Amino acid sequence: MRKTFFWLLLGCLVVLVILPSLILTLRHEPKIEIKNLGVGIRVKMQDSGKVVVMPLEEYLVGVIAGEMPAVFQLEALKAQAVAARTYTLKKVTSDASNSMHPNADICTDASHCQAWMSKTDMRRRWGIIDYWRYYSKVKKAVEETAGLVATYNGRLIEPVYHSTSSGRTEEASEVWKYSFSYLQSVPSRWDAQSPRFNNATSFTFQELDMRLGTNISAVPVSSLNSQSLIKILAKTVSGRAKTIKIGARTFSGTELRRLLDLSSTDINWTIKQNGIVFLTQGYGHGVGMSQYGANGMAKEGKDFKEILAHYYRGISIETW
Repeated sequence: MRKTFFWLLLGCLVVLVILPSLILTLRHEPKIEIKNLGVGIRVKMQDSGKVVVMPLEEYLVGVIAGEMPAVFQLEALKAQAVAARTYTLKKVTSDASNSMHPNADICTDASHCQAWMSKTDMRRRWGIIDYWRYYSKVKKAVEETAGLVATYNGRLIEPVYHSTSSGRTEEASEVWKYSFSYLQSVPSRWDAQSPRFNNATSFTFQELDMRLGTNISAVPVSSLNSQSLIKILAKTVSGRAKTIKIGARTFSGTELRRLLDLSSTDINWTIKQNGIVFLTQGYGHGVGMSQYGANGMAKEGKDFKEILAHYYRGISIETW
């Protein structure tokens, strides 16, 4: 009797789980039509260096998959879709030449343009079964916002975004030395739930000297304290480190973040016997839309337009 039950259970498993997975593998991808708005985007692939032309909305599916966790709320994914579409069209319509990829409109290097994920990489990251579910969800976010962009005074905005703020977003001028009325510091309390909210990065005194060109390791440990060794000289409007002195050298917060590869410029620290632990809150430059903040707003019932209006003040959402 037990053997019969076992074989029945195994048969159900094959029919309900394994067989559908095999079918999906053979089909390679779900048969979902993606609208083509008639815009061919020239995309330079970071891994191969090749330039591939693809429909705008198809490209955006790969961007959303690469830039935002697919488990996020649909409205957060839709907000990301509008931001990514705006960013892409701004690149396409710009007259400025780009030395990084002169023969392409945009590239898949996240440090330069936007992240992008191929369907092969989606299957690898999500698995066969979740690929069907997540691809459909990401595609839905793109399709339900088709053609929508964010504008300010009739022009496409700079729709910058980041993973996690430190409780407030940063004003653009504090990071890039240019200012936009819609890129101001706004509260983002939802970010405290992000797994990237609190971060710690440790360095020995010798490592700091190598990275920063300081001479901290030559100072007797007994004479070091948190006030004499490191001091924040000025803060930004959001409370992040604007100017910080370490040893005898002074750095901007953004410069220090780059040199030490810190998660953000919201910096605190602890001095240990053989080095320093930098404690940061938030992940990314902090300007524009916080992705985890967007997801938090969506969980509270806010739609994508409300999310975008919160992080980009005074903008309009319109069809391009």
